[in-house]
Formats: sequence, C-alpha cells, structure tokens
Amino acid sequence: MIHEPSTFAPIATESPSAEHVELDRYATPALLQALVDDQLRAVQAVQRAAPMLAQAVDAALPRIEAGGRLIYVGAGTSGRLGLLDSVELNPTFSWPPERAVALLAGGRNAVYAAVEGAEDESEQGAIDLRLAQVAANDVVLLIAASGSTPYVLGALAEARKAAALTIGLANNAGSALQQGADIGILLDTGPELISGSTRLKAGTAQKIALNSFSSALMVRLHKVYGNLMVDLRATNAKLRRRALALTMHASGADELSAERTLRDSGFRVKVAIVALRLGLSVHDAAARLDDGDGSVRTALHDAGT
Repeated sequence: MIHEPSTFAPIATESPSAEHVELDRYATPALLQALVDDQLRAVQAVQRAAPMLAQAVDAALPRIEAGGRLIYVGAGTSGRLGLLDSVELNPTFSWPPERAVALLAGGRNAVYAAVEGAEDESEQGAIDLRLAQVAANDVVLLIAASGSTPYVLGALAEARKAAALTIGLANNAGSALQQGADIGILLDTGPELISGSTRLKAGTAQKIALNSFSSALMVRLHKVYGNLMVDLRATNAKLRRRALALTMHASGADELSAERTLRDSGFRVKVAIVALRLGLSVHDAAARLDDGDGSVRTALHDAGT
C-alpha cells in the first residue's frame, strides 16, 4: 500500500516543542522551573506586540468616549480570559458593567466546564454578537490562540458588518483572525512546553495583552491620576481602606479629614482629592471634575495647582 505524504502541518501553538522532550521524567523542582521559565516567552511576545496594542488603544478611545462598549469574544481559555478582563473593570475603574460585555462560546456554562463543539459554531458567534446589539461605536476584542476558531471568526464577520472596531488577538502568524480584524495583534508564543496546551504561555500572553490594553484605555479615560487608581468602586472594607490610602496620598490630607471627605463624597476618590486639594465642597469638586471631563489633573490645573 502506498501512503500519500501528509499535508497536515500543525500551527505553531500546537506543534510539539523541541525542548524538554523528556519532561515527564524531570524531578519536581526541574519540572516546575521549566514550566515557569517557558512563561517568560509570553512576556516577550507581548513586548513585541506593544506597538500594535498602542495602536488599538488609540483607535478604541474615540469610540469609547462616544459611548461605545468593550465586547470580548472567545472560546475556552481565551473566552474566560476575556470574561475576566471584563468583570474586573468595574471594581478597578468604576467602569459600567453594561459597557464591558463578554461573549463565550457555549454561554455561561462554559465558564465552569468545557462545552465541546461550541467553538466550532461560527453562526452562533454571529448570532451572539447580533443579540448583543453590536454597533459602530463598540470595540470588539476577539481572542483565539489559533486565530482560526470558527465561533470567533463568525463574531468577527458580524462585528465588521456593524462597522464596529475589531481587534484580534491571536498566537499564530498569518491567521484569519489577525488578517481579518481592523487591528490584528500577533502574540507569537510558539510551541507550548506541553504540546498544544494553550492555557500555558499562549494564555498568559493573552492575559497580559488584555490587561495592558484595558488598563491603558482606562488611563486615557482619566480613571488614573499619576499612577494612582482613583476611580475604584469602594464596595467592601478592603477597598474602602484602599480608597482612604489613595486619597491621603494624593491630597496630603490627614486620615480624619480624608475619611470625612470620602464619606461625604460617597467614597468617590477623585471627588475627595479635588475637594481636599482645593478646599471645595464635594458638590463643587464634582462639578469641577465634570467640567474637566473627569480628569483630576485637569481639575487641579485649571485651579492653578
């Protein structure tokens, strides 16, 4: 019997690694060291992608300022990482939950367990995006290690029909996602140490890239003063302590004054800082912030401080 040569060529993230080929024989310390060291390549991949991430932030900003939403789309690990980024924006930056939407192949059940086959349904990706009522001011972040996940590509096609800004994050060069998105970002992490397990450094690179993109966007939206997280939601005792510490640090006020002003402001750190720095009521401080588009720096600068 004559066998035709195989035309199957695995993509980089699914190719067997040439390193640590006897990984299962390593002693535990060496095993852990190999796995940790391999994660450094995730950082390097995001460093190479930083210029494209900056381009994505600048392109997203005017749409978000015009009232658009961040919509995250993914399957499996990629989808869960998108969901994680979306839910963390509210407590960290007081970002409205309805403006950070996460779509995961397989729906809510896929958060806790693998929903086999869901990622293969391109039409469902398009349907989910239509149900989310995607619009032109929305910014759609599409995440797939392979860059070819049908669910994600279906959502990409629907987002482009709506003229939304599409940002694709893929770990394989030349993928349909990277080429089809308005801004295609390559996170080239190469083969995984445990072959094909993209929850490893491919997932780490996605997490770093999403963290960096959304944090930079929030800085541009005046959610940060200096390097201080001044627009957090103080919804528990830990965050109230953090809000107090931030207010004291940024305003130079003593603990009693800072706490009193924070309480008067409804624990709005930005309002408390401006009130304390300028000797204003919280009402007047809030008005000054509104006039300065929510920027603490603008509010203080306009007052000559």
